[in-house]
Amino acid sequence: MKPILVTGGTGTLGREVVRLLLAQGCEVRVLSRREHSGGGHAWAVGDLATGAGVDAAVAGVSAVVDCATTQGKADVTATANLVAAVRRAGVPHLVYVSIVGVDRVPLGYYRAKLAAERLVRESGPGWTILRATQFHDLLLSVLRVTAKSPVVPVAAGVRFQPVDVREVAARLVELVGGEPAGYAPELGGPRVIGYEEAARAYLRAAGLRRVLLPVRLPGETFRRLRAGGNLTPEHADGRGTFEEALAARFGGPALSVNLG
Repeated sequence: MKPILVTGGTGTLGREVVRLLLAQGCEVRVLSRREHSGGGHAWAVGDLATGAGVDAAVAGVSAVVDCATTQGKADVTATANLVAAVRRAGVPHLVYVSIVGVDRVPLGYYRAKLAAERLVRESGPGWTILRATQFHDLLLSVLRVTAKSPVVPVAAGVRFQPVDVREVAARLVELVGGEPAGYAPELGGPRVIGYEEAARAYLRAAGLRRVLLPVRLPGETFRRLRAGGNLTPEHADGRGTFEEALAARFGGPALSVNLG
């Protein structure tokens, strides 16, 4: 049985993809910039940003699940290096995870992800792209940082549809086990939540008293966000809620959130 290569396999999403693949009895190889051992799978040392070691990492694999991200424009270079190595090795299936709204919201990182999608589409016939909404972990991290201030600014009119990273990982594992699908159906969380409502819920769960300051931010990016460009209500297929994520982070029962 040929292994499946997971890039970004030490990150939040990648770790869960690796865990699920191993649970299914798959042989797994994880690409990392540094040497590792253990984990119940093989390791390959390589750097997507420079391309060093990537050819060796993809050699002999049945598929690649690309969960790596630099959170910036370097994603395009990294994806280009991976795609080139996949093409040279004749890997039959490349699965790439992207973000809902990259073609609608002109955020810099989204533009980089959209450019990376184009590279994947041009890699050959064997590709699948999954767009998912923001992870609970990301929204919680943003709120954790902003809640350090006694006054918490919140982007007025902006909404999110956070999804459990474990559900995204499960969908990726399902996709890599099948035939290349092109653009797979998007995956969004079960509910849409306003930024202010999410912030209030976070503060209650964390036991913090802060003043919320709604701010209507200017520019095309925030206009598109207020219009729901980052949402996919027709694909609210996730089951894990933001309330459950708060309960898991802080303990106690899931809190009631004013959703809309």
